[in-house]
Amino acid sequence: MSKADHSVLRQFSIMIGGLAVLTVVLIFSALAIHEHEPKETNPDQPAQVTARIAPAGAVYAGNTGRAAMQAAADAAAKAAASQVAYGGTTDGKAIFDHLCTSCHTSGVAGAPKVGDKGAWGPRLAQGIDVLVKHAIEGYHGPDGNFMPPKGGNPALTDEQVTNAVHWIADQAK
Repeated sequence: MSKADHSVLRQFSIMIGGLAVLTVVLIFSALAIHEHEPKETNPDQPAQVTARIAPAGAVYAGNTGRAAMQAAADAAAKAAASQVAYGGTTDGKAIFDHLCTSCHTSGVAGAPKVGDKGAWGPRLAQGIDVLVKHAIEGYHGPDGNFMPPKGGNPALTDEQVTNAVHWIADQAK
C-alpha cells in the first residue's frame, strides 16, 4: 500500500469513528431528553382498572339484597333517563320513524298498525290520556298484546312519548 492509500484509509477510519461517536452521543442525548419528559397519564385509568377487575356478578340475599338490587335498578333507570333520545326532538313523526315504526307498521305483539281505523277506534275511544299512560308505563292487553314502557327506549322523555302518541292517533282519525 502506498502512502496515499494509508492516508485515505486513516482519514476514512477517523471519519467512521467520528460518526460512531456522534451516533452514541445523539442516542444518549435522546435518552436523557426522554427521561426528563413528563409521562402521559390517563385520568380514566383508575376507573378502567376498577371496571376490568370488578366481579362479573353479585349475590344478594334477604332485605339487604333486595335493597341493593333496587338501588342498582334505580341507578340504571336514572342513567338511562339522563340521556335524551334522538337528540331531544319532540317531533312525534321523527320519534315514530326512529322507534315506533318497527312494531306499529307490522303489528308485532298485537300492536295496532298506523292508520288502521278499525284497530285504533276502540283505543281512541278510551281517550288520548289512557293511550299516553299506556305508552309511558307499558301495557299488557287482555288479548296478549304488549307495549313496553316508552316503546322499549327509557331515554325517551314523557313529552317525546306523548307527541309520538298524538302523531300516531292523528293518523287513525
